Amino acid sequence: MTEVEVDVRGQTCPVPLVECRKALRKASPGDEVVVVGTHPASKKEIPMACKSLGLEVIDIEEKNNEWKIRIKR
Repeated sequence: MTEVEVDVRGQTCPVPLVECRKALRKASPGDEVVVVGTHPASKKEIPMACKSLGLEVIDIEEKNNEWKIRIKR
């Protein structure tokens, strides 16, 4: 298993979602993609997109106006 981090801090929609999807396409089954960002709407959109793609959102953390979403490919 590989962990891929996508840093989209300071980026607004649709950049975080686009970057997340790029990383998920490159990831192998079983890999984890960790998306770190600051845009509030993306924190909601990314998990919804993952669920529609049939991917598992492992965890969503938020601390100091920054969020981290862990997704299993």
